[in-house]
Amino acid sequence: MRWWDIEPVLELEHELFPEDAWSAGMFWSELAHARGPGATRRYLVAEEAGRLVGYAGLAAAGDLADVQTIAAARDQWGTGLGARLLTELLRAATAFECAEVLLEVRVDNVRAQKLYARFGFEPIGFRRGYYQPGNVDALVMRRVSDPAAPADPVDPDPALSDSAHSVPLQGETTHG
Repeated sequence: MRWWDIEPVLELEHELFPEDAWSAGMFWSELAHARGPGATRRYLVAEEAGRLVGYAGLAAAGDLADVQTIAAARDQWGTGLGARLLTELLRAATAFECAEVLLEVRVDNVRAQKLYARFGFEPIGFRRGYYQPGNVDALVMRRVSDPAAPADPVDPDPALSDSAHSVPLQGETTHG
């Protein structure tokens, strides 16, 4: 993700997260930490036919990473884009040498929870009223790296990674 992606990201952000959308300033702040030798963030976008169809971001601190956001346009749900975005974030966590990756997901977003579980995330707790102003709880999930596992996370569905077409599963959106 680069500065010129912020406007189309915000359009998708407001469509998918109307109650708790991030501001332009929040994205600018995250991108400020995504470049250079001291980078602690990895943000990426997915495009199809010149149109932004998804984005994702990860923050790293020490040996801990946090999935900040994953989102895909509604017309892209069911295509595997969410899994590909998550794979890229997990690769970034490996590059940052993070032993654990955390994320928050709405308790009512079962489909996204299933995606995260396929990638080895396990529930570890709740954050009550995390998503405001709707006062929706967040399920906190954690993935612990296995030192014996390959450096790159393996997509659990080979058909998804073989596709030349990028797009996500319904409900594969989270916000941190």
